Amino acid sequence: MTTNAYLSFLAIGIALVLVDGQVIYRSGRRYLENSYGDPAAGASMTRLVTVLFHLATLGVLALISTIDMGGSDLPGVVGRIGVLLLILAVAHAITLGVLARIRGEQEVEAVVQRGPRQRLEPEQGTTVAPVTPVPGQDGRYPAAGPSLENRSPYTAQ
Repeated sequence: MTTNAYLSFLAIGIALVLVDGQVIYRSGRRYLENSYGDPAAGASMTRLVTVLFHLATLGVLALISTIDMGGSDLPGVVGRIGVLLLILAVAHAITLGVLARIRGEQEVEAVVQRGPRQRLEPEQGTTVAPVTPVPGQDGRYPAAGPSLENRSPYTAQ
């Protein structure tokens, strides 16, 4: 591969990595800031994940550029860009999975800090449809779950 083809592949590859990284950063920052966690923490976590994405994909780009593909310049560049696009797709999917996991952890942490939701009792004077409690359980809001030990459909908890 000639120097011009090599440099054109690197320029196209770097541009693709940077554009994809910016899409991940901007969308990921909004995604994490809109969760229940701290917006500043969401922005910093997105920055860290995006830097990792850039470093990993630029490293793969450098490795792909050294592999010999195709005999002439154009098929070699097109083949390398195809391989790079496939690897970018996998890296993008992994990065989205990492961002989703971070958001899930933020939401769990927010629920733990907030505590369990309180059950709302109906106001005086309002009518509520009657509920038949499970045998052995008192109240208007019975908790019932499937019984595993007796193989019966439901028991009181």
